[in-house]
Amino acid sequence: MAKIKNVAVQMDHVAGINIAGDSTFAMSLEAQTRGYKLFHYTPERLSFRDGKLYASVEPMLLRDVKGDHFELGAPERVDLSTMDVVLLRQDPPFDMAYITSTHLLERIHPKTLVVNDPAWVRNSPEKIFVTEFADLMPKTLITKDAEEIRRFREEMGDIILKPLYGNGGAGVFHSTRDDRNLSSLLEMFGQLFREPFIAQQYLPDVRKGDKRIILVDGEPVGAINRVPAEHDSRSNMHVGGRAEATELTARETEICRRIGPALRERGFLLVGIDVIGDYLTEINVTSPTGLREVRKFGGADIASLLWDAIERKRA
Repeated sequence: MAKIKNVAVQMDHVAGINIAGDSTFAMSLEAQTRGYKLFHYTPERLSFRDGKLYASVEPMLLRDVKGDHFELGAPERVDLSTMDVVLLRQDPPFDMAYITSTHLLERIHPKTLVVNDPAWVRNSPEKIFVTEFADLMPKTLITKDAEEIRRFREEMGDIILKPLYGNGGAGVFHSTRDDRNLSSLLEMFGQLFREPFIAQQYLPDVRKGDKRIILVDGEPVGAINRVPAEHDSRSNMHVGGRAEATELTARETEICRRIGPALRERGFLLVGIDVIGDYLTEINVTSPTGLREVRKFGGADIASLLWDAIERKRA
């Protein structure tokens, strides 16, 4: 077996994370526990020259102590192909900067194992990849045509409108059939985003929760239910959603069974899917979250299961 020694983590700066719920921190802490040496860098520190991909990295030491969770050593320029594993973990937006970093990391993968596979991350945006499983989804429209969206709302009644490449619940709006602000909302979206928008049938079951299910190498390993605040349609924890323990239903197990082969084919070792009621709404492959919340509510140590899968892949 190819032994793992050095792990580079491409992430938003470690100083700014909330360790109580940060999955990148959980993954990195488990790597450190296993004796791997951690190196930290942010995406703008990547450089490609003469066929080699370099980064200005800092040795990183982690502690599970709020307010004192990291130490960084002196920066050093390294050839990333000398790393055993690179964790691709910066948060979206999934913009051209993000896409460019996947092109660059593709130059070293799979000799250096990049998690998740950068080419497939680039080709599988969360809200588009899911359309491969249209029969598992709520009714969905992807367009920038205002008349198409108006017709869709007339047919569906209530809809959810959101940016196609957004994240974390930003820019998510619930528009009811009699809402007179739709035209203004579409004008604002048109000014903010060059890409199409996504409109989905509103699912009343969201009041019961938006379930995040974590899959490792295509297999479900844990879940949490995220319940939106009383006056919000979004269940994301950082905008007021409340996490609670949960179990998988038969329908959710079937959804995981259906999508598992596609995840394995694309080399997605860590994926977080979102399910509302009986419907799959997103397949998150960029920087899936929820590991620490699952553990907090007595679920599996997903960070450990992930590194088991990475070690098998390296073999």
